[in-house]
Amino acid sequence: MARPKVYVTRIIPEPGLSMLKECCDVVVHESKDWPPSREELLRNIRDKDALLCLLTDKIDAEVMDAAPNLKVISTYSVGFDHIDIPEATKRGIYVTHTPGVLTDAVAEFTVGLILAVTRRIVEADKIIRTGQWDKPWNPYFLTGPELKGKTIGLVGLGRIGVATAKRLSSFDVKILYYDIERRWDVETVIPNMEFTDLDTLLEKSDIVSIHVPLTKETYHLINEERLRKMKKTAYLINTARGPVVDTEALVKALKEGWIAGAALDVFEQEPLPPNHPLTKFDNVVLAPHIASATIEARQRMAELAARNLIAVLKGEMPPALVNKEVLKVRPLEKVKMIP
Repeated sequence: MARPKVYVTRIIPEPGLSMLKECCDVVVHESKDWPPSREELLRNIRDKDALLCLLTDKIDAEVMDAAPNLKVISTYSVGFDHIDIPEATKRGIYVTHTPGVLTDAVAEFTVGLILAVTRRIVEADKIIRTGQWDKPWNPYFLTGPELKGKTIGLVGLGRIGVATAKRLSSFDVKILYYDIERRWDVETVIPNMEFTDLDTLLEKSDIVSIHVPLTKETYHLINEERLRKMKKTAYLINTARGPVVDTEALVKALKEGWIAGAALDVFEQEPLPPNHPLTKFDNVVLAPHIASATIEARQRMAELAARNLIAVLKGEMPPALVNKEVLKVRPLEKVKMIP
């Protein structure tokens, strides 16, 4: 049996590439920083049985047309809105992703952003570096709210939402959460948690942190109408997906003082241009989509992405299958290439 041919759209951490090379013929786009151009992607995918991609790669019908042998798309990400899932399913192509392995990293980073924006840590650092610390200590200098006793609203209570709630509970806060279903199992473990509707959460929370996937339903979930419901003293945190928040509305909210500030790791436009309106606010903390950027998490993502891909080519159920309907279109035994 011929070895499967795999295209990897970026250099990923070990042990991912080594795992693939043990059982497959692998072509790697030799860059850590830049994705392949559209032309490169279409050219390199032609004779491949499998694709390992990143969220920066748009995988649509055109890509699938260029790869008639394609059996599995393994994305090195939790989100998969960059892949046309219905099209892949229709063609019998398995799509996998990497949930769970970056949960702790993102939860830790979320708490870090909350502290950074509320306690004005980035602003303080900038003041020292630019020579503005030219006055003696005073009681009002760079003050911000403490977390103890505050109400934190979590929009979405999946793996990352739960992990964030666990960490925040140690600050002695009240947690409101909104999700498609009530999580009794979590409420029994984490103190001071309350299930509520989205509007109530926005109206009552001192900090609103977003933890939902990007879907048709969540696109611009946080829009002008909902931003206006937030307290003027409240902060918005987004480590989920950029388009969940209407950027134009957020800029307006910050300009007009509807909210106290924001901390964002994801954006509708990535990379965010250096002259973007969001960069002009001192009460906004910005990060370049790095919530999962721990050494350990990125290694686990690479390993899971490789395991997913290899499992499908072995005719086995992958650890994290996105489109379970594909099993009816093309059973696993029909895509088996690795004995």
